[in-house]
Order: sequence, then C-alpha cells, then structure tokens
Amino acid sequence: REKVAELIGAKPTEVVFTSGGTESDNAVIKGVLAVSEGKNEVVTSELEHHAVLHTVEMEKMHDIKPVFAEPRNCGTITADAVREVITENTALVTLMHVNNEIGTINPLSEIAEVCKEFDVPLHSDTVQSLGKIPVNVEELGLDFLSGSGHKIYGPKGVGIMYVRNGARWIPWMIGGSQERRRRGGTLNVPGIVGFAKALELSVQEMDENTRHYKNLRETLLTQLEQKLSVNVRVNGPQDKGAPHIVNLSFSDNDGNFISGEMLLQNLDIEGICVSNGSACTSGAMEPSHVLNGIGMDPDLANSSIRLSFGKQNTEEDIHYFVEKLDKILNRLFTVA
Repeated sequence: REKVAELIGAKPTEVVFTSGGTESDNAVIKGVLAVSEGKNEVVTSELEHHAVLHTVEMEKMHDIKPVFAEPRNCGTITADAVREVITENTALVTLMHVNNEIGTINPLSEIAEVCKEFDVPLHSDTVQSLGKIPVNVEELGLDFLSGSGHKIYGPKGVGIMYVRNGARWIPWMIGGSQERRRRGGTLNVPGIVGFAKALELSVQEMDENTRHYKNLRETLLTQLEQKLSVNVRVNGPQDKGAPHIVNLSFSDNDGNFISGEMLLQNLDIEGICVSNGSACTSGAMEPSHVLNGIGMDPDLANSSIRLSFGKQNTEEDIHYFVEKLDKILNRLFTVA
C-alpha cells in the first residue's frame, strides 16, 4: 500500500485495493452519489469506458441525470467543455485520463481547477494511463482514481481506488471490515503484491517504454503511408496522444469502406491480435461508441480497428502487420 501510494503521489490511507478498474469505477460513482445531498447531476462524456457510462446510466433509476461534456479536437474533453455543463447541481465529474480507444489525453489538472471553483469532486478512470504516462493525484487534482493491474503487466482481478482523505463518499462494497471498512471482502493478497510490483516496474521503465511505443507508432504510420494501396485515416490525436494506442480506418479511392469486423477476423487468421473498439468489447458488431461520440461517419467508424502496443512488440511485428494488412485490404475491397 505504501509503495502504490508513493508511486501515485497519495497517502497510504487513501489507497483502497479492489478487484479491478470496473469495481473501482462503480464504487466511486455510487459512493459519491449516495451522499450527494440533493445534487443530482453527473458530468461525464460519451467517450468514457462502459464501466463509467453504464454505472451512471443505472443511477438514473435514482433520479441522477447524466450531463455530457462535448469532446473537442480529436476527442479531448477540455476544461472549457466542463465549464459549459457544470452547475450547482453537479455531484461529480468523472472523466478518463487516457481514452482506451483513440489515445486522447484529457487535461485533468485544468479540469480540476474548474471542479474546485464549483466545489465538485473529480474522479478519473486512469486504467489506460497508470504506469504509461505520469499519474500523480496531487498534480492532477484528483479526488478519486481508478486503476487496474492487468494493464501494467500485473495480475488480473486486482485494482486500486484512490479516495482523497476528507472526500465525501461512502463504501459501495459492504459486509466486511477490510480496507478500513471501505471495501468489504477477502483481500487478494498475492494480486495486491503483484500489482504493487508491476506498478513499480512500469514507472521505472516508463521513459524507455514511451520511447519504444513512439518508435513503433512512427514506424507503423510510415509503413502504412508507403505500402498501403488504400486510404488510411488515424482516428484520434496524431502526435499528442498516448503513444501505445492507434485507431485506424480504411477506404478505397471510390470512397468505399469495409467491415472492421471482417478485417478483424482476417487479421486474426494471420495471428495478429487487434480489436474494433475497447478490448473489453472486442467482437461487438455495433460501431464504437467512442468514434460515434467524436462525430465520425458511421461507415468510417465501422471500418475501424484499434491497435495497442506492448513492450514486447518489435519493428518486425509492425512490418509483418502492414504486409498482411495490405494483402487483406486488397482482397476485401476487391470482393466489396
């Protein structure tokens, strides 16, 4: 606990261990709204992970109203976008740090200043940023944070929830005195140990991994431009996003699109693992809610795939991917 707290700029008493990011998101949102004292609005965005969106949607049964901040360029939720929708009735602002589908990085420290003006707590799902870019709860101005172990090469089924000392919140998982009565249930001690070590290593290797991901991304985009005989579009930030996430769409010179699901299946046959949205919804037939949320044409959104790099990936992997992708796209567009 002390190690995790140190790595995120928190106090040990502010770190609560959970089963993962989804539980942490649920616990924060439900726990804050339970003591909201008549405030019935939650400011979020349509680009959030479903662990946030579905939880907020469920709270409508308790007369909670979701209010969506409009994404700006490349899906960024700016402080001005939050200022436009935050009110005296806002009980919570919940916005992710890094978007898990397009890699946009939200300016949380600027958003936190707006939240402080209105005395509204700020929660962030940092599952895609923790261990990959700097995450310090004090510098970001967070009151609550969610994190997950398996995204940083740690064990599955373990995560953290940061609860700032003094923040208005009550436990959601009850029935036991574990975690200072903030999260009932037997603790996953081996998972917790693994999480702490994985986070420690991720922070130590962050600069090296970032350089590696940027190199892979640059190699990928250069290879796509040089070798693909169809049009490719990068969905999301070109150079200021998280370097380990790339979202792509494809079309031919006549403006025709292909099914991202069909492309996904053909790449899978070649031993290449990508997704057509969040890894948690891979295989879903509907277009990505994130791409819809940034106003992308539905046909273009349907043709998209999402790649994410790991530290074991190599430039040879990129060359293999582009080679197979070009052949598959030519075949699929010919059939189409």
